[in-house]
Amino acid sequence: MRISIALACCAALLLAGGCTATSVQSTPDANAPASPARILVFTRTAGFRHDSIPVGVDTLRALAAEAGLQIEHSEDPSLFDATNLSRFRAVVFLNATGDVLDDGQQGAFERYIAAGGGYLGVHAAADTEYDWPWYGDLVGAWFQGHPPGLQTTDVRFEGDQAGLAAGWRISDELYNYKRNPRGKVEVLATVDEGEYTGGTMGKDHPIAWCRASGGGRAWYTGLGHDARIYADPTYRAHLLRGLRYATGQSADC
Repeated sequence: MRISIALACCAALLLAGGCTATSVQSTPDANAPASPARILVFTRTAGFRHDSIPVGVDTLRALAAEAGLQIEHSEDPSLFDATNLSRFRAVVFLNATGDVLDDGQQGAFERYIAAGGGYLGVHAAADTEYDWPWYGDLVGAWFQGHPPGLQTTDVRFEGDQAGLAAGWRISDELYNYKRNPRGKVEVLATVDEGEYTGGTMGKDHPIAWCRASGGGRAWYTGLGHDARIYADPTYRAHLLRGLRYATGQSADC
């Protein structure tokens, strides 16, 4: 409307010889909403590929919208450079596996985290980049193996989440890790190896954790193999908390 009025006024002034083309300017809308913060969901696989990846992407898209965020889903490693990474508040490795980034891309991601970027790893993110020690520290622990099939157990939350979903019983592929990350991370949840077969970590078996990492933020959950878990309200709340921490919406992971 402002532009139409201005054009009409300018036409009248032109007839009077008093208007130039530079007199017409559009006025930005100061009340226009800011663009939502963006998250890169990276699902490239160079090893085992999970059938649950599409469901996981859809779930993250819905949770991101709930948090006022947008996701960009890609398997293109060329996005890992300074220009592209600067567009994202956080990067999610959703069931990525194997050697997915080259040396230059790895360096760009290290600088991104050092500059305050966020990382969220889901399940097989711990089965990724074994020849990159920095990444092993970022994710917290590497995958060692898992019992066959899906195992059923209670997930026990810790810290200020201790009362969250008491007795939350899940069936999923339960990873054993090459090391117990406790002491280097804030453990969010554990599983009870006494309730299933094939656990190798003993009485203290962390399954989700987080920490401030190298200037940025890192959050990981070992759950997310089976597509059905993405419909579980407690799991979705768990992931949403991770998104809020990784993107800096919450200082409490």
